[in-house]
Amino acid sequence: MSLETVIVASLKAIETSNLDLAQGRAPIELEVRHAFGSGSGANQASNAFSDSRTLAASGSENIDLAGALTTIFGVVLNFASVKAILIRARATNVNNVAVGPAASNGFLGPFADASDRVVIKPGGVFLVTAPAAGWPVTAGTGDLLTVTNLGAGSAVDYDIVIIG
Repeated sequence: MSLETVIVASLKAIETSNLDLAQGRAPIELEVRHAFGSGSGANQASNAFSDSRTLAASGSENIDLAGALTTIFGVVLNFASVKAILIRARATNVNNVAVGPAASNGFLGPFADASDRVVIKPGGVFLVTAPAAGWPVTAGTGDLLTVTNLGAGSAVDYDIVIIG
């Protein structure tokens, strides 16, 4: 099996200001593109996990990156490293979604320490990449990514893609 991946993040904005005799405009454009060939080296990836998930009110789950996830073809995944994580909180959510290392055996990856969390508001997206070496996954001691519903009133839905 092979995997070809392209990640594109693009932002375009135009700042304007009405002056006395003219209008000032300042366009802002930034596009980042990462293309991964199939394999395990720099700028390569061989594993992909994707899913749409639901967390109960105040619920959380650990995403085990070493031996518990499967591909859409039923192949068990053992990430040696993670090259990209994309999480989208559905716009219909009422509560925020948080992501970070698990309290025990946490995957630190892009996080500075085990207590770090990124809070994703309804409709928000968290995307982080490490195209060269990626972030190492250590089975049994550094392989759990926790996703948490930060509200008690209702469930949340989110989409997740992990490339490694």
